Amino acid sequence: MDITGSTAIVTGGASGIGAAAARQLAAKGATVVIADLQADKGEALAEEIKGVFAQVDVTNTDQIKAAVDAATAIAPLRAVVNSAGIGWAQRTIGRDGEFDSAHDLEAYRKVIAINLIGTFDMTRLAATAMSRNEPDADGCRGAIANLTSVAAFDGQIGQAAYSSSKGGVVGMTLPVARDLSSAGIRLNTIAPGLIDTPIYGEGEASEAFKAKLGESVLFPKRLGRPDELASMVVETITNSYMNAEVIRVDGGIRMPPK
Repeated sequence: MDITGSTAIVTGGASGIGAAAARQLAAKGATVVIADLQADKGEALAEEIKGVFAQVDVTNTDQIKAAVDAATAIAPLRAVVNSAGIGWAQRTIGRDGEFDSAHDLEAYRKVIAINLIGTFDMTRLAATAMSRNEPDADGCRGAIANLTSVAAFDGQIGQAAYSSSKGGVVGMTLPVARDLSSAGIRLNTIAPGLIDTPIYGEGEASEAFKAKLGESVLFPKRLGRPDELASMVVETITNSYMNAEVIRVDGGIRMPPK
């Protein structure tokens, strides 16, 4: 699928994997709408890649609609990357046997709201806009790439909320792809492993920590680079025969319990 002259939306596009995907989609000829809460980084990246910044909290349906409208006002929306997400670590029960020490339920709800419901909300609204597009020679009107995590399969101790949310993204892949097929819209999911993003901080101690983490990767024994994830994102969007798949990009890692 050719995205030249079309628009693309990237949630969480101001940094990390989202920013790398935004740059690569722009290089393919799309005008990218960077949908993020970080206005400073988002606006700077939009200027760099000649895109547009839209301040979006993915738990806010009206803001998602506004981003979709902003994209379609420029050109047909043919690509969406759902990269926005947060993490949370807490064991399901505490050590003292008290109810109050159990996993924070509001934190669980928040992770699900952002990582899972936010992904679905953008998917349903963006796909609605895509369904109005003229199909290409393959009958394709658009493509969506959802970012999950290997934690969907190898969730570690304390990752109940995060793994639940990411497992939900995996679980929606096939049924949503089936739903969208009648409109000529493809949907795939990419599951990153340990990726070198700003979450690990900066400096000598951070580099040592990342090197230690990289030892658990099968090969190559390092953290993945955002561009390596972004290239798979772009492949699932531009390869017209990629549909309804969940693809691990993780160096062969299988996460241990902790």
